[in-house]
Amino acid sequence: MTETDTKTGSRKGLALLVIATAQLMVVLDGTIVNVALPNLQGAMDFSGEGLEWVVNAYALAFGGLILLGGRAGDILGRRRVFMAGLGVFIVASLAGGFANDQWLLLTARALQGMGAAIVAPTSLALVSTTFAEGKERAQALGVVAAMGGLGATLGLLLGGVLTSYISWRWVFFVNVPIGLLALLAAPSVISESTRRRGRFDLVGAILGTAGITLLTYGLAEAAASRDGKTHWADTNVAGSLAASVVLLVAFALIEARSRNALMPLRVVADRSRAGSYLIGLCVGCSIAGVFFFLTLIVQTVWGYSAVKTGMAYLPMSLAITAAAIGGEALVARFGPRTILVAGGLLTAVGMTWVSRVGAEPAYVTEMLGPTLLSGFGLGLIFTPMTIVGVSRIHEREMGVASSLEHAGRQVGGAIGLAVLGTLAWTKVVHDERAGQAAGSALSETVRNEALVSGFSRGFLAAGLVMLLAAGIAAVSIVLKRDEIPPPPGEAVPDGAVSAV
Repeated sequence: MTETDTKTGSRKGLALLVIATAQLMVVLDGTIVNVALPNLQGAMDFSGEGLEWVVNAYALAFGGLILLGGRAGDILGRRRVFMAGLGVFIVASLAGGFANDQWLLLTARALQGMGAAIVAPTSLALVSTTFAEGKERAQALGVVAAMGGLGATLGLLLGGVLTSYISWRWVFFVNVPIGLLALLAAPSVISESTRRRGRFDLVGAILGTAGITLLTYGLAEAAASRDGKTHWADTNVAGSLAASVVLLVAFALIEARSRNALMPLRVVADRSRAGSYLIGLCVGCSIAGVFFFLTLIVQTVWGYSAVKTGMAYLPMSLAITAAAIGGEALVARFGPRTILVAGGLLTAVGMTWVSRVGAEPAYVTEMLGPTLLSGFGLGLIFTPMTIVGVSRIHEREMGVASSLEHAGRQVGGAIGLAVLGTLAWTKVVHDERAGQAAGSALSETVRNEALVSGFSRGFLAAGLVMLLAAGIAAVSIVLKRDEIPPPPGEAVPDGAVSAV
């Protein structure tokens, strides 16, 4: 190996470190606030349903704008846009840490989501700019995928430590030094991509984001209120859901006809890639609900501190990381479909198992076992899902493919939390009313039993969603193991997609 090769290898290693760090940061921020939610609820006087919007504000902005972020990287240069996104994320994190009321906090969370919508697709697309097609790129994608899986659970651990020993505000402030290090290092270790001609589909971005936001709002507001009534027939709920359908249909029609579409149909026309995006939607839907509900149970019902809650998730983090790191080798041996089906089934079993959680603490049998199983299953999913999501795609559309790979998980998380939250809170209210004696105050015992019963329904629904993900993998992922990645040097024709 020559001195030039050594320097090139070192530079690529540093570039991967910066890209993976940024990826870890934006994924981590989707869950780091979860452990701090009880503290946030007390400090900001959020209702149970309103508390979901601390998570949803981030997920909606992230998922709704991510296609625009990926397109911006393709047109303006990925490194330049990547750095701009880091800047937005850092400023929004500072604003979140200093927020002193609900609206300021939710606005900061939405701005964080906007920054993440820029960073996430450009970081994944930068892998294609930095690493040669073939084994080198597949290994780099495996590392980035592992960071995506690790970030979700590491956020819970770090959030617990920061909330317990410093303040809930530090779940926001912690992003600042991490983001600044990545921002300062990026110009010297990451090469700029070729800028390409094109326009921004702002109309499509507005319609898509507004449609998803109204859909999630309507689903969340349909949950039962304290009087035990659901609100599906309320004007604001019905109006929001109807408007979301109109906007999303308009978005689909515009994307089908636009020359500068945010989501070109040729990218999602490939059967395997489309399947990977749907699997990402299911994964986001399931884990958002499970993390939200399980965190509230162990802190509110079991009485765990924030740091103890974070430590309780540590085995799950290790399981996700171990499975994700080994994912590239498993895909090379068994093919992506087998690994995705196995991961989906394991995760479904784990989430169904956690639905047996009770009001009395039983960590080993009711949290450790199911989260280890779910973590291993999720780790198996992340690497093949990422590789298939950007496989057999022309380099000029790598930003779009990267965006869709992330968008499914983020939009799925927002919609999933709304749907699972509606199911869970409706059951909670019903059980509270059933267990409360006429004219008496609600006892803590009844309240805890109602929470456990309602959230168990949410866990069961999450398990069914992951069973659906396994089914989608079985019927849609048709790429063979020798097609991922394509042989080094093989060119993919302009605008081509896999013909499978």
